[in-house]
Amino acid sequence: MSHRYDFRQIEKKWQQTWEENRTFRSLGPGDPGFDAAKPKFYVLDMFPYPSGAGLHVGHPLGYIATDIVARYKRMRGFNVLHPMGFDAFGLPAEQYAIEHGIHPRVTTERNITNMRRQLRALGLSYDWEREIATIEPNYYRWTQWIFIQLFESWFDPALGKARPIAELRAKLDAGKITLEQLSADSGQDASREDLPQWCDLDDLERERWISTQRLAHLADVAVNWCPALGTVLANEEVTNDGRSERGNHPVYKRPLKQWMMRITAYAERLLADLELVQWPEAIKAMQRHWIGRSEGAELSFPIVGHDDAIPVFTTRPDTLFGATYMVLAPEHPLVGRVTTDEHRSEVLAYVERASAKSDLDRQADVKTKTGVFTGAYAVNPVTEREIPIWIADYVMMGYGTGAIMAVPAHDPRDFDFARHFDLPVPAVVMPPESWLLEHANDSSSATSSCDVDALRTAYLEDPRTFDEAFVESGVAVHSKNSKISIDGLSTPDAKKRMIEWLEATKIGRAKVHFKLREWLFSRQRYWGEPFPILHGADGTVRAVDEGDLPVTLPPMDDFKPRGNEDPDTAPQPALYRAAEEWKTLRIDGKEYRRELNTMPQWAGSCWYYLRFIDPHNDTALVDPEKERYWMANGGVDLYVGGAEHAVLHLLYARFWHKVLYDLGHVSTPEPFARLFNQGYIQAYAYQDERGLYVDAAQVEERDGHFFFEGKAVKRSYGKMGKSLKNAVTPDAMCEEFGCDTLRLYEMFMGPLDVSKPWNTRDSIGVHRFLQRVWRNFIDQDSGEILIDERPPDEDMLKAMHKTLAEVTADMESMSYNTALARLIELNNRLVGIERIPRLVAETFLLMLAPQAPHIAEELWQRIGHEHSLHDHPWPQYDEAMLQEDRIEIAVQVMGKMRGRVQVPADASQSEIEKAAAAESSVARHLEGKTIRKVIFVPGRLINFIAA
Repeated sequence: MSHRYDFRQIEKKWQQTWEENRTFRSLGPGDPGFDAAKPKFYVLDMFPYPSGAGLHVGHPLGYIATDIVARYKRMRGFNVLHPMGFDAFGLPAEQYAIEHGIHPRVTTERNITNMRRQLRALGLSYDWEREIATIEPNYYRWTQWIFIQLFESWFDPALGKARPIAELRAKLDAGKITLEQLSADSGQDASREDLPQWCDLDDLERERWISTQRLAHLADVAVNWCPALGTVLANEEVTNDGRSERGNHPVYKRPLKQWMMRITAYAERLLADLELVQWPEAIKAMQRHWIGRSEGAELSFPIVGHDDAIPVFTTRPDTLFGATYMVLAPEHPLVGRVTTDEHRSEVLAYVERASAKSDLDRQADVKTKTGVFTGAYAVNPVTEREIPIWIADYVMMGYGTGAIMAVPAHDPRDFDFARHFDLPVPAVVMPPESWLLEHANDSSSATSSCDVDALRTAYLEDPRTFDEAFVESGVAVHSKNSKISIDGLSTPDAKKRMIEWLEATKIGRAKVHFKLREWLFSRQRYWGEPFPILHGADGTVRAVDEGDLPVTLPPMDDFKPRGNEDPDTAPQPALYRAAEEWKTLRIDGKEYRRELNTMPQWAGSCWYYLRFIDPHNDTALVDPEKERYWMANGGVDLYVGGAEHAVLHLLYARFWHKVLYDLGHVSTPEPFARLFNQGYIQAYAYQDERGLYVDAAQVEERDGHFFFEGKAVKRSYGKMGKSLKNAVTPDAMCEEFGCDTLRLYEMFMGPLDVSKPWNTRDSIGVHRFLQRVWRNFIDQDSGEILIDERPPDEDMLKAMHKTLAEVTADMESMSYNTALARLIELNNRLVGIERIPRLVAETFLLMLAPQAPHIAEELWQRIGHEHSLHDHPWPQYDEAMLQEDRIEIAVQVMGKMRGRVQVPADASQSEIEKAAAAESSVARHLEGKTIRKVIFVPGRLINFIAA
């Protein structure tokens, strides 16, 4: 009978044992057997989407890493929370369902079942009793509940946090805040003379004012509307030529009433609180860039012949004297009002063309700018000159105020636009000498003679003779009127002086601006969370009573959005065709209609980390005591996922968390204390002559060339995945080599945070390591346990403690590749031993267990232990055993390596010199020479300088 390493039987046995014994059940406050004296550790993977393709070997990279962390922390005496669930709503499932005529719940549940099977087969120590899926009504009930908290809250600028909307009503009723203050605080025009008094408004008018302050509110916003698909598309779903990524249909910019989240109110806190978290600096930088804080001034340019004015924000108020024209975004609400009859047809045609472009295409850095003059003029408030108003698609309505004052000499986009349309380009900031010399045209006589004064004169006369706009700090010039002069001031001082003057004259004010936009939260889809919102016939909007949650999705066979080719068609989401008894209801004799849009996929993934803490609670989002325990020390202790979620998911989750924190529902200001981004698994991909990817598994190699179905294909390298058709499933790997091999190989490929290439053949090396471990412990013929009860000798004991110290350090730093390398080295030392001393054997298995748990559990049991090593404490190394009795010193003669010498660790320099000089290969090179100098590096090197 053979007693070889049967990984299939061993892995099946231990996965079944762990499940039956509930081995990895997380105990927290209120659970029988919970030990409050233990520290806690909450380790979390980013929610996976249950794709129909299932897992490929790139997906488990992070999952295996967090599993190692979880197993290690349990052995270090922590209460560990390590859950898993599925982010299961969203567009991919719905699109698949539409194309195949299957309800998305059917396909999604099937995908979850398959992915759960794959994850279990990897031996991941999740507490599966906490599994959640965003599509389950008992989960999205609380997503809807959070939405209601947002709907029933406003951001109080005086307190800098969210407060119940009832407090705003009370302040307005008591006269503690006016509608003018409310308008100013929310960025609206507070200078309007027609602003009413709160006490003069009726109930309906008051509700309309209140609705503008809610953190979740309805607004008319410009969106990517695809009439053919019958839905709004995200920017990422629109191609550069303004067509839908799916189906290649025309996409139009048009205003639609949408649900918006006022994430902008939290911009300062989202920025400042990045200092509270231990995240990669690159991720913090990406969030800072997305939030985009900038300081400057806000002012308005009166429109000639109109009562309207154009509000603008500028980070360079020092350049106001150089503003020679204005540009409105094509979708700006003032365009229609200010355009003259003479220019109207041309303006309307341009607006239509711009609406067909994607935001990405409009922001592309192209030298040739397009635009149309409206025929209208505004007044520059500092020069009091009339300047033309243009529209151009390089100005976006979603950024700033949707209008700019163009200072062409000092802004690259304005510079190109002005040169193209022959508009004035006056210089109002003098560049330094170095810039003038570098950017002057070669044809300039001043350049050829390096006459700096001449260059300055040339620049002031016409900046267009230089290569580009000057955008850096300099000295203000040509910047004065009868009331103010900033000439001669440096850029920082000029900014400060100009803002002071704008505020003193009430022309403008200092303003902090953020690039961050409000979060568009509506989708015209079926497969998403229904909004817990009711619309009254009089235009009022109210939340569903919390006792009536969840608002479940109605059963529907036809959930495909209605589409056509008319861009003016009103959107008709799938829920328009729901049963009338679902869409309408009566409350207190008043008829209401449900909100018929659904939430985006982001909704359920914004807060799932909280539900894992208390997944079966039917009365609250999360029990406060459990939340305080598991979220202590700043939130989730370790959050692991891909860097592709660096901005949106993390930003949205932080926003929701801060609102819940303000309202007292959570105890920490941030959700994720530490973030770790794993790298990608990469693999070869192959493209045919059309540039389409083909199945990598079907590609043949012949003499260094590659063929698919007999035709040559081009090989490239990329992230493993469905889109590149180069995925390798973990199922095949586990079947051929075992999941312990897969786990070890993925960790051994390189540092966890870098991308690395996949090669199935390379996994054989770690598989052989596991086989060698098995043979060191088990006689393959007799099944005898090869353990010696006698203590190890001193050399072996030192090797064990040295390895233990190094592996412990590697586990703390998540350096699993080097931890495994050290275990391989120690295992190689055991190969020549007939029987392994028990102390060394047990220590080795405990170190191996987090990475290769199945073989470690099996051998642990076979060498005489009844209980799982999962419960066993991590071994402790002896510092005294790490001290070396002897050290090796490199010996050089005249800087060239001539030998090595072993000396006592406490040897003096003179003793080391004597031993080194006596070493035979060194002595030969010193023979007949006089040692002039000795260079000594303690513990490492000695170099004899001899002649």
